[in-house]
Amino acid sequence: MPDRAIRFLLVDDIKENLVALEALLRRDGLEIHKAQSAAEALELMLVNDYALALLDVHMPDTDGYELAELMRGAEKTRRLPIIFVTAADVDETRRFRGYEAGAVDFIFKPIDPVVLKSKSEVFFQLGQQARDLARQRDEMRAIAQHRDQAMARLKAHTDNSPLATIELDCALMLRAWSQGAERIFGYKARDMLGRPVGETRWLAPETIEVLRGWIAADNASEAAPRYTMEAVAFGADGREIACELHGSSLCEADGKHMSLTLQVLDITERRQAEEMRSLLIGELNHRIKNTLANVQAIARQTLRQSASLQAFDQSFSGRLQALSRAHSILSDATWSSAPLDGLIEDQVKAGTLVGDRLQRHGPQVQISPENMLRLALTLHELGTNAQKYGAFSVPGGEVILSWRCEGDGLILTWQERGGPTVVPPTRKGFGHTLIGASAGGEEGTVAVDWQPTGVVWTIRLTEGVTLLQGSAAARPVAAPVTLSEDLLIGRRILLIEDEPLVALDLSCELEDAGAEVVAVARTLRDALVAAEEQTVDLALLDGNLGGERVDGVAKILRKRNIPFCFVSGYGPEHLPADFQSVPMVQKPVDPAKLRLVLEKMVSDSMGQPVALAG
Repeated sequence: MPDRAIRFLLVDDIKENLVALEALLRRDGLEIHKAQSAAEALELMLVNDYALALLDVHMPDTDGYELAELMRGAEKTRRLPIIFVTAADVDETRRFRGYEAGAVDFIFKPIDPVVLKSKSEVFFQLGQQARDLARQRDEMRAIAQHRDQAMARLKAHTDNSPLATIELDCALMLRAWSQGAERIFGYKARDMLGRPVGETRWLAPETIEVLRGWIAADNASEAAPRYTMEAVAFGADGREIACELHGSSLCEADGKHMSLTLQVLDITERRQAEEMRSLLIGELNHRIKNTLANVQAIARQTLRQSASLQAFDQSFSGRLQALSRAHSILSDATWSSAPLDGLIEDQVKAGTLVGDRLQRHGPQVQISPENMLRLALTLHELGTNAQKYGAFSVPGGEVILSWRCEGDGLILTWQERGGPTVVPPTRKGFGHTLIGASAGGEEGTVAVDWQPTGVVWTIRLTEGVTLLQGSAAARPVAAPVTLSEDLLIGRRILLIEDEPLVALDLSCELEDAGAEVVAVARTLRDALVAAEEQTVDLALLDGNLGGERVDGVAKILRKRNIPFCFVSGYGPEHLPADFQSVPMVQKPVDPAKLRLVLEKMVSDSMGQPVALAG
């Protein structure tokens, strides 16, 4: 009905009467339906809504009164207004029967057009009003449905949001407490709603005063003021929760009072991450400065006790490499405790300790980063001294390296035998000092026994040692490989390195080995051009050029069949994934290891077998 014209139903068994009535009633907005029998009228009323029915009283079979009674018996037509049309005088009995059947009025034939129009106009107007009310009802119903859907969506978003949504009135009484608030703070809505926020112990008093100030500062402008702050809230279990509060104050329906809606984000983990990052940055700065200070001290002390620049270079480079390799081991362990066996194996790989002349005995243990760095220098000094003056300096000499746990610490013993007769030194050198520093330099933590058959060092670590239960034994380490001939003389080499000082140092080492550095590329663009255009025998490729990946350069070198190695401070896992088989030289660079890697690359490219040094 809301979207259609007003309908009248005319019922008369005489067609001409229907035509006449239609002619008198016709007007804009009115739709007239006609029926010549009660059955036809009832059928029309089942499928249509009418504002008025004009029924002829005298009809064959079923007269107007009987039709009216049938209409009152059906729910759909029970309240349909009826005007009887009759040519006969209606006595009181018949008039009463008509009204009892549901008539609202009578019209007598011959019909007065004015009377007909005036009476039908009332029902036309009522029909229009009913139609308008129905339309408004449907519109309001649609609006209410949309509102309910919007509220349902808003509630679903609010309940599933990581934010807590909380509403307070102008007196800071809690009026809404979302499921997000329940998840973050642990308080149930039933325990919070209707209570002043100050009684809940959810927020500190100073935070509540800030919220009160937000409401008081609102000037009822059209745009809702927005506020933000960070605060500490308290969970139901009493724990502190770092929060970010976003508030919006809104004017209430009375136009006088304000309410405050809060969206609260739990930033506890973010705050902890920021604190951890700050701590890590501070720790990193501390370790870098400590490392630089150690390198400075090693350089100065080595220089003081070196008889020549060549002796200084050998001693300083060896100590620096020992420190660098220990850093690599700790990096792989994310700077947590690392295995002592790993440190010993690294020294064997580097050639400081002779693997087939070293006996190891001891449980599997992890040692702290500080102990790892100190023992790296200690084993380097002990191994170097053994190769110069001790058990490794003569055939048949050997070293027994043993350790055992004692409380939270470790006792490590280095015993040489089969070497030259030991004579105690007349002065204490820097190497002795470095060994003493392996246990922190504390009194009684390092002892040396200059036995004629072989020196014995006993080193005691008082803390930072963890015993591993059920750990596998250390795997054997192959002896270092050297080549039997110098293969670098006359080789043309492309050097790709973004650090000028490192590039200068590598160039000098390569030229000292007899090679020719034909080009140095310091940027990715220059590296791509050089890799494509230069005629070279070998290439050294930095693992990262100014923060840019070098995959493209590596692909060009491989495409041109140019042997190359990576030179990088990164571990293998940070180098191009498609080139894991490419040799890598760690920074800071050990010249001897670099030369060995390059000579092996030349040998492999020529198809020559590698000869082990005797």
